Amino acid sequence: MARYTGADCKLCRREKMKLFLKGSKCEGPKCPIEIRPYPPGEHGRGRPKETEYLLQLREKQKAKRIYGVLERQFSNYYVEANRQGGKTGENLLRLLERRLDNVVYRAGFAKSRDMARQLIRHGHIRVNGRKVNIPSFLVSESDIVDVKGKSLEMTPFQVAKAEVGDRQVPAWLGIDGEKMRILVHALPVRQQIDAPVQEQLIVELYSK
Repeated sequence: MARYTGADCKLCRREKMKLFLKGSKCEGPKCPIEIRPYPPGEHGRGRPKETEYLLQLREKQKAKRIYGVLERQFSNYYVEANRQGGKTGENLLRLLERRLDNVVYRAGFAKSRDMARQLIRHGHIRVNGRKVNIPSFLVSESDIVDVKGKSLEMTPFQVAKAEVGDRQVPAWLGIDGEKMRILVHALPVRQQIDAPVQEQLIVELYSK
C-alpha cells in the first residue's frame, strides 16, 4: 500500500500549524514547529502571494495530511462525498472521520494516526469480532471496535488503558476502557469533528 514516508514534522511546518502527526512529541518543546515556525526549504521564510487557488490547495493538503491520505484516495473520497446528499464538504469530513485508523486514534488507543495504522495492519484491532487490518475501513453506526484478546497485554495498549479518560473523545464514540472497546454510537456530524479544516475551500478547488 502506498503511503507517505517522509518527515511528518515537515508537513506541520509546511501548513504553519501543528497537525499532531507525531503524538506526544507535538505537545512538547522539542516540536520542530516551535523552533522553526516557517515552511521548510530554501524559500521557507518568504511570503508567497496568497491567491484564492493557493488557499484552496493548502486547505486540501492540510486535510490530506491530518488524516494521512494520499492524493488518489482523497480524490476518491471527494467523489463519494459528492454522490451523497447534503453538503459535499461535510460528507467528505464524515468519511475521513469514519476511517478505522482515525477511530482508534480518536478513542485514545493510539498516540497518532500513524501508530493506529500500524496497530491495525498488524492485526491487533477487531470490528464486530472480526479482525480488520485495513486502516481505511469505514466504520458504521453500532459497530463495535475492540482490541484482540492476545494483544491486550502489549505495552501500547496497557499504556492506552491507563490513560483512558485523559483525551477528549468525540460524542459519537463510546469508550469502555476496561475492555478496550469502542462503540460507534452514531455517524459523526460536522459539529463533532474538530479538524481545523475549512471544507468549503476544498469543495471550491474540486469544483473548478
